[in-house]
Amino acid sequence: MSKIPVSSVLWKCGLRDICLAALWLPLGTLIFCYVSASIFQPDDIHETHCRVYNVVPSISAITGISPQRYLWRISIAFHLGPRLLIGSLYYNYHKERASRIADEKARKEATKLSLACYWLNLMEIFALTGVTYVSNRENYFVHEKIFIVFMIVSLLHMLCRARVGCAGADLPPVRTNRLVWILFYVAIAATIGLIVFFLRHRLFCRPLAFTWFSVCEYILATANMAFHALVVRDLPRHQIFVVQPLCKND
Repeated sequence: MSKIPVSSVLWKCGLRDICLAALWLPLGTLIFCYVSASIFQPDDIHETHCRVYNVVPSISAITGISPQRYLWRISIAFHLGPRLLIGSLYYNYHKERASRIADEKARKEATKLSLACYWLNLMEIFALTGVTYVSNRENYFVHEKIFIVFMIVSLLHMLCRARVGCAGADLPPVRTNRLVWILFYVAIAATIGLIVFFLRHRLFCRPLAFTWFSVCEYILATANMAFHALVVRDLPRHQIFVVQPLCKND
């Protein structure tokens, strides 16, 4: 890699700080939406289509009412930039790791997995954007379909990251690879529970079925946030610089 002569550093920031800010912004907003909606708008967030008893509101419910929906959309808007940056960094990180695999077949597989992770991350970001800006109250049909896409893509992203992290018998696994597998299995279990309780609620209108659906949804969201926060352990000392290049005329 060629080096560009630099006259000055205009700005620098640790990748860890950017990642933690990107994580805490939506997480803090989600907690605020839950607490404020539970205190001031309990009837709106606990309402279900078949009028059964419900205790825990869904994420869509607490982020789909006003004014919480606007705070949630603002937080996701600021969240998307760092997510795109992290996705590109992870792609280069895994591609560089794959280049050091001695076995050609394993190296090609790891390269393909790193590319798949990159595109799945982009699809996950677009799905998150869609499910955020098209609320269930505005267009339930579209919101539901985008949410399904988000679940599928996020699980595939986790699986690809877990596999690429242990690709190559001659290289040690990525330091967070074990945690990625654990979070993947937690997300799978939460997804299964989410589907089961959703069907029990929709088809049979069972009391508290939607409550358990919401619990599974929060577990899935927590696993997803923790998965993306692992970058602070994979790339703990990396920094981002904005520099002034040294021109020949200077």
